[in-house]
Amino acid sequence: MSNVLEVYNLVKHFSVRRGFLRRRQGYVRAVDGVSFTVGPQETLGLVGESGCGKSTVGRTVLHLMHPTSGEVWFRGQNIAVMKQEELRTLRREMQIIFQDPFGALNPRLTVEQIVGEPLKNHGLGNRRERREKVVEALEMVGLLPEHLRRFPHEFSGGQRQRIGIARALVLRPELVVADEPVSALDVSVQAQVLNLIARLQRDLKLSLLFISHDLGVVRHISRRVAVMYLGEIVEVAPAEDLYGNPFHPYTQALLSGVPLPNPRLSRKRIVLAGDVPSALHPPSGCRFHPRCPRRMEICPVEHPVTRQVGEGRLVACHLYNDTGKEWVPPAAGGRDNQEII
Repeated sequence: MSNVLEVYNLVKHFSVRRGFLRRRQGYVRAVDGVSFTVGPQETLGLVGESGCGKSTVGRTVLHLMHPTSGEVWFRGQNIAVMKQEELRTLRREMQIIFQDPFGALNPRLTVEQIVGEPLKNHGLGNRRERREKVVEALEMVGLLPEHLRRFPHEFSGGQRQRIGIARALVLRPELVVADEPVSALDVSVQAQVLNLIARLQRDLKLSLLFISHDLGVVRHISRRVAVMYLGEIVEVAPAEDLYGNPFHPYTQALLSGVPLPNPRLSRKRIVLAGDVPSALHPPSGCRFHPRCPRRMEICPVEHPVTRQVGEGRLVACHLYNDTGKEWVPPAAGGRDNQEII
């Protein structure tokens, strides 16, 4: 079966203008050549540090931001070349759950108006039919019909996020982008919302792009995981394979900081040197090389090619050759002897 979403070499740059005349000083390379796919009823997790471009990818995929270049294909249709009216019709099939449940809801509208707004904008049903669909969407996320006439300030953070989820699903879309949907919630509420999203994904047969910086959250809900660093995807793998045996040094460092559920077990912590470089002036060659504990002479010079290194696994790193096997320098003596910075 063909993929629901296919993204090829997606690029999104933001111009930087300074001075009295607002002259262009350069570009922030927020997203720089990202490619991935999302299959039918699949959840793809997109992870990375804050500021790596994850949210920009989600918004650009939905065309909430116009891409600088690249292609976004949804159900075999290239969104980039669509006319505005065609794109408007397609938006019924593509929705987003925003990160901030406090800022995503209009405080002047009631819950009925907020959740029913997509139906009204697309001209679906009369007032009574829209109300019935709103009630159905609220009950689907665990809210009650008596909440219809209440305003957002009358709800807790978890309830507000449920309202946001109901608004995203009231049109019964096929693809949903969940942009850090639990990061603004209390830890005690996060699990409830995650379980709700996972249940709705199964029941409604959704394809889900789940964006998060929390690797533990992504493991709970995703079938495959893509790891981003400074605007680029450095590794893609099935969730269990990636968490059990990460290939890219950046993925290894990220996972070394994730607590294990068994208190008797521990990981060797990999502390990366320095800060994340600026996306305005990214490093040459491999963008991770200034912080990489396993960098080689080629890393600052040549940009790594994304290679397939196993069943469903892709990695962009000079440590892996054309055959997909890790290359170990003769004097290094293997992975265990690598210096941890």
